[in-house]
Amino acid sequence: MYPILALTGPRQSGKTTLLKELFPDFRYISLENPDNRNFASTDPNGFLEEFHSKVIFDEVQRVPELFSYLQSSVDDRNREMGLYVLSGSQNFHLMHSITQSLAGRVAIFKLFPLDFNEMKGAKLMEDDFIDLSIKGFYPGVYDRNIPPKVFYSNYIETYLNRDIGELVAIRDLKLFQNFIALCATRAGQLLNLNGLANDCGISQPTAKAWLSALDQSYITFQLHPYYKNYSKRIIKTPKLYFYDTGLLCYLLKINSREKLIKNPIKGAVFENMMIAEYVKQMHHQNNVQDIWYWRDVSGNEVDLLVDHGENLEIIEFKATQTIKSDMFDGLSKFESISQLSNLDKKLVYSGTASQNRSMGKLISWKDFGLS
Repeated sequence: MYPILALTGPRQSGKTTLLKELFPDFRYISLENPDNRNFASTDPNGFLEEFHSKVIFDEVQRVPELFSYLQSSVDDRNREMGLYVLSGSQNFHLMHSITQSLAGRVAIFKLFPLDFNEMKGAKLMEDDFIDLSIKGFYPGVYDRNIPPKVFYSNYIETYLNRDIGELVAIRDLKLFQNFIALCATRAGQLLNLNGLANDCGISQPTAKAWLSALDQSYITFQLHPYYKNYSKRIIKTPKLYFYDTGLLCYLLKINSREKLIKNPIKGAVFENMMIAEYVKQMHHQNNVQDIWYWRDVSGNEVDLLVDHGENLEIIEFKATQTIKSDMFDGLSKFESISQLSNLDKKLVYSGTASQNRSMGKLISWKDFGLS
């Protein structure tokens, strides 16, 4: 237990709704409200005397000077447990303030868009991954029945541009939006910052800064390569993914199942959805593990590796309902090169049947998640 709990994650992932549901006896104070923000910034001692315990402070990063006073308030009460809950969507500023002032006093959790378990519980799961990929997983798409094209257009205009603008100086908003769209075309691919910068017409340092801002805003994430001394011919470049395929498909201008079915990027979208699903479940279940991908210069690849300590889970993703034996080749190649005996080999595909096979476990996409 900790005196303070902090919940972060992308905008519109449902943080406020969740906190109000989990802590019904806590007072809710939004620091987006100008009156509350003025009170907290001009008279922090009086503010915390008024709201001294069992309080949810939402968008708390809007008053960074408050964090030092929160530290004093907690320490003065011998770090009494469960005093405050902090939430915010400007994650860089929130986490910076927490690490500067509240280290050792706060438990940090992340809330992402809906995962498969939540979708199933709410009876929102689609019959195939195509429709689900396009809709994405943000609660607002389902709660308010907003067409994905409308939701994601507003999401970029209302939230993303503002948040990124607070992290990095963007003189040309259209150029930045072009950069995000170019990132979408590279989902599931090795990250080539120089190529990305050249295609966008910006410098490599600018591309790096913009991509870092997207990562900090929980729009994109990078999966790093797994390499032991199995071979010196291993790719050591990270791969780029989006946390939500609805936003990914919107950026790719894919707004119907016909467009995605016929698009060569279908496999990358499926892989992105499944890896993002694993990341979401890890955080939602508070069971974060080390994950990687593996690829050598000959093109042998494993899409996802998860270190469970006692065994290594290796997973390949295929956006097909027809399984061929050569689809297990990447898993077999890694097993041969690594000579590890504690491998849990899985092939996740877009069909519905899960079964054990001699080359590994065949897993339906709907059944995929934390072991």
